[in-house]
Order: sequence, then structure tokens, then C-alpha cells
Amino acid sequence: MKIINPTLAAVAAVPKQYPEEILPEIAFVGRSNVGKSSMINCLIGRKSLARVSQAPGKTRTINFYNIDDKMYFVDLPGYGYAKAPKSEKEKWGIMIDKYLTGREQLKAVALLLDIRHAPSVLDLQMFEWLKHYNMPIIFVLTKLDKIKRSQAPKHIKIIREALGVPATATLLPLSSETRQGKEEILAKIQELCLDSEQ
Repeated sequence: MKIINPTLAAVAAVPKQYPEEILPEIAFVGRSNVGKSSMINCLIGRKSLARVSQAPGKTRTINFYNIDDKMYFVDLPGYGYAKAPKSEKEKWGIMIDKYLTGREQLKAVALLLDIRHAPSVLDLQMFEWLKHYNMPIIFVLTKLDKIKRSQAPKHIKIIREALGVPATATLLPLSSETRQGKEEILAKIQELCLDSEQ
């Protein structure tokens, strides 16, 4: 899957602000600061189309990136940001829930997990939620460059066992810095979101 001309198509807080074109969509979900924006920039080959911040909790809207008029990458607000006021967290939760349950164009969800850590309670809740709705999931393990290469299999095993996913489910490590894992993730996105449309 080659990406030529990605653009930020919409910044939405409510459904009426979503793009009107009927194109397949993949949503990116994960804890605050897990690396969603960095991953999107890595996949689309741009340095700063998706805004990256050192401060967690910066993405407070649903951002739609048009991928060559073929599909949308959808960046959802991160969950679990401790410093956000409770009312703000509840608002994000409702926004994410509305999108995930009401968007017919949604073909798959990339669940991002930090490869260095076992999944949090919120990660496990999100996984259960996605399973409940029979949503195709791409498991992406971010920040691969932060651990030694020899440690990766051990970390992948810990995350697989914590999630309780079978050996047949693929967990895809990614380094947004070195781009290791990028092609495998793009191939999986194409398989679930584009090939299934043909």
C-alpha cells in the first residue's frame, strides 16, 4: 500500500463534522502518549501532518486524514490521561463511543499498546469493548526502538498473554522513529479496509 497525497480532511467534535464521503475508515485508539500521531505520520510518510506533542492528552478531537481518496485514517483522542478534568474525560469517552458505534464506514481499529509495558486496565477494557462489537483489530506495539531487539519477543509474549489473544493473532511491533514494522501494518490495513471492499 503506497500513500501519495495524504491530507487532514476534518477535525470533528460531533458527528455532523465528520467527512461526508463514503470511504472505508480505520481508527487508531490507545492510551494518551502511546504514539498515535507519530504512528500516523510514520505510515503516511509525513513529519508533522498529525500533530505530535510531548504533553499527553493533546488530541481532543477526532481527526480524519484522507489517504489518496481511497480511505480515511481516523485519530481518536487518547484515553487514560490522568491530568484531564473528569468532565473532559467523560466528554472524550462519549465522543469516542459515538464514533466507534455509529460509523458504518469503520472497517477496523488499530489498538496501540506500548511494547515496554503490560496492557493497562483501560487497554484491556478497550480490547473487550472492541471484541464485544466484533470489530476487526490490528494490534500495534509502539516504541519498538525503546527496547533492545533481543527483548522484543519477551515483551510481545507478555502483552499477548495479558490480552489473552491466540497465537494466530498477529501483534505488529512498530518504531515510528526507524519505520520498522511500517510495511507490515500498511499491508494489514489494506487487507482489512481496502481489499475487503473490492
